[in-house]
Amino acid sequence: MNLAFLLQRQAHMASDRPAIFQGSTVVATHGQWAGNAQHLARQFQAAGLQPGDRVALFMRNHVRYLDILFGAWWAGLVVVPINAKLHLREAQWIIDNAQARWAFVSDDVSRNEGESLLGLDRVITIDSPEAHALWQSPASPADIPIAQRQADDLAWLFYTSGTTGRPKGVMITHRNLLCMGLAYFCDVDAIAPQDCIAYAAPMSHGAGIYAIPHLMAGARHMVPPSGGFDPAELFALGQQIGALSLFAAPTIVNRLVDHALAQGLDDQACGQAFKTVVYGGAPMYAADIQRALRTMGPRFVQIYGQGESPMVGTALSRHHLQDYAHPRHLERLASVGVAQTPVRIRVTDAQGLDLPLGHVGEVLIQGDSVMAGYWRNPEATALAIQNGWLFTGDMGCLDADGFLTLKDRSKDLIISGGSNIYPREVEEVLLHAPGVAEVAVVGIPDAQWGEVVMAFLVAQAGHRLDTQALDALCLQEMARFKRPKRYAVVDSLPKNNYGKVLKTTLRQWAARDAEHAD
Repeated sequence: MNLAFLLQRQAHMASDRPAIFQGSTVVATHGQWAGNAQHLARQFQAAGLQPGDRVALFMRNHVRYLDILFGAWWAGLVVVPINAKLHLREAQWIIDNAQARWAFVSDDVSRNEGESLLGLDRVITIDSPEAHALWQSPASPADIPIAQRQADDLAWLFYTSGTTGRPKGVMITHRNLLCMGLAYFCDVDAIAPQDCIAYAAPMSHGAGIYAIPHLMAGARHMVPPSGGFDPAELFALGQQIGALSLFAAPTIVNRLVDHALAQGLDDQACGQAFKTVVYGGAPMYAADIQRALRTMGPRFVQIYGQGESPMVGTALSRHHLQDYAHPRHLERLASVGVAQTPVRIRVTDAQGLDLPLGHVGEVLIQGDSVMAGYWRNPEATALAIQNGWLFTGDMGCLDADGFLTLKDRSKDLIISGGSNIYPREVEEVLLHAPGVAEVAVVGIPDAQWGEVVMAFLVAQAGHRLDTQALDALCLQEMARFKRPKRYAVVDSLPKNNYGKVLKTTLRQWAARDAEHAD
């Protein structure tokens, strides 16, 4: 099974249907998209690239991204997506590790103080004359058959965000991505041909592979002219070309809600701009999703997955988000939903034994979405996948209805005086304090207790935070031993390129402050 057959199928069924847009402008129909992919496949083959060779995409979101993605698959190649926000040297490390042969780059990300990417057969800047020549079809193009690939052949070599140490190359197969595409219809959302997915989050991550289910349905694909996330631009485009669907990290959801509130838009006006906002990739606090639902209405679906099981793990549906009459509705809002159709979820202890309902342990995933392993790293693969189960490193618990509530990454667990403290439960409480915009909690060393809780907070504009009031709120809402022993108000929280808070950096800040105090 080669994913390029999905594009060929749509080109046969609806060749003239508009497929790719830059803003409101049609760039390609399904037939033209397939023609571009086929032509690129011919260029790859003429240059001597063989099935299984790697092609890197170190680009900002661009309308040509989808051409390259499916052109590479048409030729049987493996795509290596690289986040455009990475430093050139970080991208170089990924390219070297992946042993990529070609790279497509954006000019604004491919050079750094005179440096350029090395070790490649060819580096093509996407808006250069060289790139335009690649898209120029000959007068009589020959029909290039899609390369035969097996379902378990590599399609997408995704490098983890690497919050600590070097990132690992996650080997994602054609089967994995096909499973993800089908799961979208079962567990996330129905898609119609008139629907339009907007690529506002990086196409190098989950947003990019959500092209697959939308291609399956013959829907439209839109790259905003800005190439990224601008709430005013997205609201305007949705109202102009039809309600948009998109994948968004919680930070993006919050900015959409902020814009709607600032513009005085009600849920009906929001519905004219957005059909579905799938959120995930980082914790979404219950207070934030309640605010989003009040402001924008039933537009939201939550998913939980990992790069190692891309976009497939659990889902919290519109129905569950809107089921206000359910006696455990608030608990469900704080969860990440139930197992998606193609996978099973378990919660286990350190020995891999299932824990009773309600007990916190490591989350395991099994199913056809789970990666083949880590690229050139059998040791890490053996630790991550055992007896067919992916050990996620996330801590959580299951309830009797199958809802999974995440606590934290296992490495972020705080053990104070022998008691476990999950940062997220402290963060949830602090987010309800007046004037708190963002919060992140970490454990810091303590001679008496082993570790104690430290909270880093970002204040809302115009607010000053009172630590005594914060302390009183914590004592009112949770056990005394869980409350922060130290507070730090900062201008912003450090985040990686996907919007996840870097708690390793926060612990470094805390250690630095402790040294200065001494």
